Amino acid sequence: MEIIGHTVEYLEDPFGLLTGERFEFLLDLDIDEEDELYTVAGTGLKVIFAVEGSENKIAQYNFFERGSGKVLDFALEDDEEQMVIDYCSNHFDEA
Repeated sequence: MEIIGHTVEYLEDPFGLLTGERFEFLLDLDIDEEDELYTVAGTGLKVIFAVEGSENKIAQYNFFERGSGKVLDFALEDDEEQMVIDYCSNHFDEA
């Protein structure tokens, strides 16, 4: 799995219930055809990314099929999760 692009949006907290800031990332992924995540239409990853002081973390995520938006029931492996955290940490300020 390789992240090849993204869009990012700042999520407003109108009631001030959440600590820190939240960002929604839609990550474009390049998936090997042999991988069970592979779909002909393409696979994306929607990430709600939390920034709380010096701590950056994934609050929620879902793999989805591009085009249809169908949610795919897969989990990130530990190394993939760290890759996503690092990527989002480097790009959340673009929102």
